[in-house]
Amino acid sequence: MLSVTRLLCGTATPGDALRYGRESGKLPAHLLHFSEDKKPVVVWNCTRRCDLKCVHCYADAADKDFPGELTHAEGRALLEDLAGYQIPVVLFSGGEPLLRPDIFELAGYCRDLGMRAVLSTNGTQITDEVADRILATGFSYVGISIDGLEAVHDKVRGVKGSFQRTMSAIRRCRDRGIRVGLRYTVHKLNLDELPGVFDLLETENIPRCCFYHLAYAGRGDKLQRFDLTPEETRKAVEYVFERSWDFHRRGIERDILTVDNHTDNAFLYLYLRDRDPEYAEQVMQMLRWNGGNQSGIAIGCVDNLGNVHPDQFSWHVPLGNVRERPFSQIWEDTTHPVMAIMKEKPRQIGGRCGNCRFFDICNGNLRVRAHSYWGDWRAEDPACYLTLDEINPAVPLPAPALEART
Repeated sequence: MLSVTRLLCGTATPGDALRYGRESGKLPAHLLHFSEDKKPVVVWNCTRRCDLKCVHCYADAADKDFPGELTHAEGRALLEDLAGYQIPVVLFSGGEPLLRPDIFELAGYCRDLGMRAVLSTNGTQITDEVADRILATGFSYVGISIDGLEAVHDKVRGVKGSFQRTMSAIRRCRDRGIRVGLRYTVHKLNLDELPGVFDLLETENIPRCCFYHLAYAGRGDKLQRFDLTPEETRKAVEYVFERSWDFHRRGIERDILTVDNHTDNAFLYLYLRDRDPEYAEQVMQMLRWNGGNQSGIAIGCVDNLGNVHPDQFSWHVPLGNVRERPFSQIWEDTTHPVMAIMKEKPRQIGGRCGNCRFFDICNGNLRVRAHSYWGDWRAEDPACYLTLDEINPAVPLPAPALEART
């Protein structure tokens, strides 16, 4: 995850992270990416049931019962173990987590145990009553998924009318003072919607948006043909940078992030280096602390059945089950070959990654995408969009333009 606004616009500095000793238990949420101890944020897909039919769903969710999901008691035991392991954040996801009857009791217990509870939802279940319960439960953040403006959103989500229900949910949360933001996965089906989504952030006074690159997992694996080309990706990310800077220049406070392609880290450095070389070096320090992809390190997943995975896109890689061993034990165990790769320092990755000057701020990018594309966990990530000259340490980078950002 790349904090575009905070690094591009200078609203977070190395001193901000150092002030908290870079300890995940002390850092505020917006600085967790720069922690030194790298305790994982845990995505708990607490149910696989969902009322929508999103074409890119990594959980391959559906509107039906999925036998064997963790019970309420098992969920509480999971949360107790996570708290004892000093997990900073539990992200309640799905399917649609609001379709789990005990979601508010579990999230409240998470809060009681001292962890932050985050909700990832499609928003369609958020009535006034549900919004009141979200507020009372104390979710620290609610991320609501959107796929463009109305026609495109409804097509990608597979249910007509879902856009209007989602927008109503965003407004209900915003009007109650709940910290809310958008989650937007970019691909060929909605690339042209980017300007409209930024306009929506401004006109609807939505404070945050995470722009996700496509991960080849679940139903999203079938969308490989709709992923952006390297050139399209580069233009899209540059557009995100430019609109983020425009918000900042006009005094519009929005928190913009990109997720699941750590090439963005290197691209941000190059983008800044060409505009403000001195500041770019400060950003490089924070990007090194960020460390690039953190699957199996600072992000982990527990699925609806209790299986632990290196990240939320790796459901085909079960590391163990919390019914048999606690998450804390499973997470420390590197006997699984995939987990061993994830925790290597540095990871031994081939192809372009093996000779990249930016490896320390990318960490080989998203391994599950590389595996899905090449069938090899150690292969290069096909979603890298930098040129060979940009990544090659033997080729000097062009001299930066000596002009300040305007």
